Amino acid sequence: VSDLIRGNIDAIILCTLKDGDSYGYEILKDIAIASHGEYEMKEPSLYTCLKRLEGQGNVESYWGNETQGARRKLAEATERWVRVRRIIDRLLKQDGGDR
Repeated sequence: VSDLIRGNIDAIILCTLKDGDSYGYEILKDIAIASHGEYEMKEPSLYTCLKRLEGQGNVESYWGNETQGARRKLAEATERWVRVRRIIDRLLKQDGGDR
């Protein structure tokens, strides 16, 4: 289970951030709460993922006040991940339904 979650952690982090900016500790707490305690991400893994997402232009770290540009980039990245998730959900659908 942990390996499957790890493969989707970028999307999970982006979904956690979609409602607003957050500190690392808050992201870890939100992920644990959303999984009902069944998954707890480790801090080094979170910061590795955030660094990767920042390198891809999907998130932006900053000191001080937030910027509209960071919100726009996050919204665009979240939209891409939602689209990818829909595609993956369709591909993994086992009932042979609407593909």
